[in-house]
Amino acid sequence: MKKTLRSFVILSYLKPCVSSFSFIPCLSSCSTETNPRLLHTTSRRSNLCRLFLLSVWRTTYCNSCIIQLVVVVVVVFSRDMGIFEPYRVIGCITSSVPFSVQRLGTETFVTVSAGKAFQVYNCAKLNLVLVSPQLPKKIRAFASYRDFTFAAYGNHIAVFKRTQQVATWSRHSAKVNLLLLFGDHILSVDVDGNMFIWGFKGLEENLAPIGHIMLDNKFTPTCLMHPDTYLNKVVLGSQEGTLQLWNISTKKKLYEFKGWNSSITSCVSSPALDVIAIGCADGKIHVHNIRCDEELVTFSHATRGAVTALCFSTDGQPLLASGGSSGVISIWNLEKRRLQSVIREAHDNSIISLHFFANEPVLMSASADNSIKMWIFDTSDGDPRLLRFRSGHSAPPHCIRFYANGRHILSAGQDRAFRLFSIIQDQQSRELSQRHVSKRAKKLRVKEEELKLKPVIAFDCAEIRERDWCNVVTCHMDTAQAYVWRLQNFVLGEHILKPCPENPTPVKACAISACGNFAVLGTAGGWIERFNLQSGISRGSYLDVSERRSCAHEGEVVGVACDSTNTLMISAGYHGDVKVWDFKGRELQSRWEVGCSLVKIVHHRLNGLLATVADDLVIHLFDVEALRMVRKFEGHTDRVTDLSFSEDGKWLLSSSMDGTLRIWDVILARQIDAIRVDVPITALSLSPNLDILATAHVDQNGVYLWVNQSMFSGASVVDSYASGKEVVSVKLPSVSSMEGSQFQDSVEPIVKRPQHDEASVLPTFSQQIPELVTLSLLPKSQWQGLINLDIIKVRNKPVEPPKKPVNAPFFLPSIPSLSGEVLFKPSEPMNEEKDTKTDEVENNQRKLDRPSSQFLQILQSSAKMKNFSAFTDYMKGLSPSTLDMELRMLQIIDEDDQQELEKRAEFISIELLLDYFIHEIACRNNFEFVQAVIRLFLKIHGETIRSQSKFHDKAGKLLETQCEVWQRMDKLFQSARCMVTFLSNSQF
Repeated sequence: MKKTLRSFVILSYLKPCVSSFSFIPCLSSCSTETNPRLLHTTSRRSNLCRLFLLSVWRTTYCNSCIIQLVVVVVVVFSRDMGIFEPYRVIGCITSSVPFSVQRLGTETFVTVSAGKAFQVYNCAKLNLVLVSPQLPKKIRAFASYRDFTFAAYGNHIAVFKRTQQVATWSRHSAKVNLLLLFGDHILSVDVDGNMFIWGFKGLEENLAPIGHIMLDNKFTPTCLMHPDTYLNKVVLGSQEGTLQLWNISTKKKLYEFKGWNSSITSCVSSPALDVIAIGCADGKIHVHNIRCDEELVTFSHATRGAVTALCFSTDGQPLLASGGSSGVISIWNLEKRRLQSVIREAHDNSIISLHFFANEPVLMSASADNSIKMWIFDTSDGDPRLLRFRSGHSAPPHCIRFYANGRHILSAGQDRAFRLFSIIQDQQSRELSQRHVSKRAKKLRVKEEELKLKPVIAFDCAEIRERDWCNVVTCHMDTAQAYVWRLQNFVLGEHILKPCPENPTPVKACAISACGNFAVLGTAGGWIERFNLQSGISRGSYLDVSERRSCAHEGEVVGVACDSTNTLMISAGYHGDVKVWDFKGRELQSRWEVGCSLVKIVHHRLNGLLATVADDLVIHLFDVEALRMVRKFEGHTDRVTDLSFSEDGKWLLSSSMDGTLRIWDVILARQIDAIRVDVPITALSLSPNLDILATAHVDQNGVYLWVNQSMFSGASVVDSYASGKEVVSVKLPSVSSMEGSQFQDSVEPIVKRPQHDEASVLPTFSQQIPELVTLSLLPKSQWQGLINLDIIKVRNKPVEPPKKPVNAPFFLPSIPSLSGEVLFKPSEPMNEEKDTKTDEVENNQRKLDRPSSQFLQILQSSAKMKNFSAFTDYMKGLSPSTLDMELRMLQIIDEDDQQELEKRAEFISIELLLDYFIHEIACRNNFEFVQAVIRLFLKIHGETIRSQSKFHDKAGKLLETQCEVWQRMDKLFQSARCMVTFLSNSQF
């Protein structure tokens, strides 16, 4: 988690005047007994930070006087929001924006859009390299050049250097649809026909466009392309079907092609000069010579839909790849002028981009189905095979659950895929295999979707049996059987569970016992049956003899659950009846009526509580063993979509179609927090460690992660996050974990934005909290290197002496060099003779006129302004060896004349440094860095300070200030240790 929470401890000893501490509620009711209490004060809300005061006090006796020890822990948050803070999104690979490919050195990188942010993948293994911050609007077009990425969003174009936004171009009055890298320029075209020319070299000076071209009114641009070897010329395709050639230097239209009576959707240049390929909405591909305006060859797609992407091979093979809106990739042989191969199930949605790698038989494709795939042409028949890919859900997931102690997330979506996402490393995410669907589909000549299992509507897993047998069971839409999965091998299991084969009805609910041996299934016909997961054999059904027909419930089974000891099994019916069964004997023990149609149930095995949701939007909590309702939660105004208990059973989380996520405290029986998001939550899951919440949303293909802030401040201060009934509106997490609020949708360009590293995203404070110290946030190596500089020099001393260079002829004088290379000293002219005395005078004069170093200049200017922040920042930017050299340059060597000594620059500089150290220690800023500099300074100049009486007063003041600060720190650490020991021994 990139955002860091800072905590400070304030210590104060309070006399027995209890009435003067009315701001702490617990002190008004103190007793003479040892009375630890954990209290909360009202939080002060602010746009910049929130302060929470955690007061812990203990009453003791000391010489007949009561001493109140109050420890106040202040936790500072940089944002005013609830318990869960947006973190990032996983499973979002690409969107419907064409990618941009570039080669840097020996590596090839592809930049893809992921909504409002872009991601950069290394094509060698398709591993994620960079993720940009979030932009205000969705990205509509891309262009990239070396470290620069140009992203069009809305009416603006953001310029990034790696992931840092360095400028914003804002001149368009309509949405920008097309971007093209053209030499040292970027061409941008909007939907109104305005084409601007931008120069991206020297961004600080060139914020305005270099040129502007207004296209014809009846010309709606759809694609933009530069023909090879055509100087200053571009080709634009239109929705009307015409093609135009423009000179961007003279801003004139050179030629207009007649068109092909169909909208042009894509256009690409070929390796052959003057030849381009044009894809049309009617499914035809025209290979055209633009110099002679002649049609060379025409290809037609067999499948319906437009040609959405084109690409020529550059490895010597005469191939043209075309992608269509149906997800099919066709490979055309230009020499034989016929179709060579077809990848029918390349993607599940429209092909967005195609790219042949330079001089390689590898084709990369991207689609709107949230996937990137690479195909290699190395088979004997010339057909491509899948080389590597990255993909996510192509349709929104609606069932998610944490797995493997919170390291992975199981997700099932409407795209009939069952996936495993890793929240630690994206490369470990994968789709679970459904037994060679691709091979079977190719053999049977049907679509893969027809052979895949129907969408999962419910599933359960048991990690305890992962290495033994199948440990996941899934229920599918309108399917009368359940399937098992073996997560150790990421494959579909060999057994199919078929409850009630005499009267098959769709399976609606499932649960795995705590031991991982049994799976309980509930059907739409009210039947409940238990199966052995290892063998797949039925182990009996649960029947209620009081029902009119032989089944467990009269209507559909909404949910089933098992307790932690395989003693009880709980089931719920659609008509509002909840039943408790003997797990082993399968006999009905008890039942109760909710009074309304049930929608969903969730059981917590550790505390034995059952949460139910009915059509009345009220959440009821039942004690299964006591057979009574213990809690009732109201607040949702629309259908409740999902429920989830925390691992410790203290919280219950619920989501609804009203867009809210509510957190209920089971012990206090009240709502402790509620947030509202723009897109309603359809599924949620809280990790076993309680640190991350995963959510799925309507029409969103990714899984959204939220961070539990209470994990960093203690569960005891949860009440301070929100007032309970107040609902706070929160934006959804972005692809990047970086803050997107720094990017404003402003018309004014952003120039010279400061570089932000991880330390710069921390909350900054204009005032320092009293009695506390502030650290410099420098890496340890930088300030610890000052302390151990002598040891480092000894360690880095060369083992062998430098080798003697090759002997040069005696008559060629040489000079030594660090590299060992022989450098010859140029000979001096014989006719130029200088007077030795004149040289000495000039050298002395040069020494007197020599300007002071930057180190001394900044020190002197900071001392005049009485503000040493600039000097501290300069020293923090120096390396340990450079800072050591600057301090050693101030050494006083000749100390004979005392009067002349006080006028020397070194003497004045040491005096200024003492003033600087006194000021910084008193302010308690950059504490650990200043302490290291003081140690180095005294090591070099300690003897000079001891021998010079004029330094004694300032040295004494420095010692006094240093001792005072360290005494405060020592008391602070002692009180903190006491508080930790006290809290660990106390039970609240």
